[in-house]
Amino acid sequence: MTADALLRVEGVSAGYGDMTVLHGVTFAAQAGTVTAVAGANGAGKTTLLKTILGLLPAGAGAVWFSGAPVTRCSVSDRIAQGMGLVPEGRGLFSTMSVGDNLRLGGRAAGVGGAALGAAIGEALELFPALSAKLKVPAGRLSGGQQQMLSLARTLVASPRLLLLDEPSMGLAPKVWSELLVLIRALAGEGRAVILAEQKIRPVLEISDHCVVLQRGRVVFTGAARDEAAERSISGAYLETEMVTGGDHG
Repeated sequence: MTADALLRVEGVSAGYGDMTVLHGVTFAAQAGTVTAVAGANGAGKTTLLKTILGLLPAGAGAVWFSGAPVTRCSVSDRIAQGMGLVPEGRGLFSTMSVGDNLRLGGRAAGVGGAALGAAIGEALELFPALSAKLKVPAGRLSGGQQQMLSLARTLVASPRLLLLDEPSMGLAPKVWSELLVLIRALAGEGRAVILAEQKIRPVLEISDHCVVLQRGRVVFTGAARDEAAERSISGAYLETEMVTGGDHG
């Protein structure tokens, strides 16, 4: 396990009630890199991100962040320390304005006053299309704009670890391609980005590392553009197709 990694996940098992979804997951992520988490639906991608942030408790193993154990820390403590999640489905408050959604993102991390205004301004520089819609309810935005808002809201808290869960959902191919370029740039600013995605091939092009999950177990961890990564991904998806008959629900 890399000693200077920003995030270290060591032998983590987690799940829901009596159902264990993750089984002994281990990997590390360094600042300035993108780590793709690949796997078919049901492989444990969302469960992994929730466990890293603390939304789900780890039944076994440990999560380390910035050299310190955070396995027993609350979600708010992890956010305050520099973790941020863009959830599957975006998790926006649809009846609240764009501006209010952004302010909530900062306040959740303890950012207020002039610092909050400055952080929102920086986020809007990345997504200028949102600047003219600050008073518009989030639910009235297009799918692409809602994804921009979800990411901008998380960035207001200035996370050092950015967790992204299925960000391609509902996006047009052009918007998805543009978002991938931005994600790579965000890592280039010194963040560690963990990007969980079923449509993984485009993600691999902007990723440094790849973790492949199959039924909650790591079957590959290594360079994203390694041929072994491609073989592991193909094998994991093929098995799911055979087991479910193509229905990944």
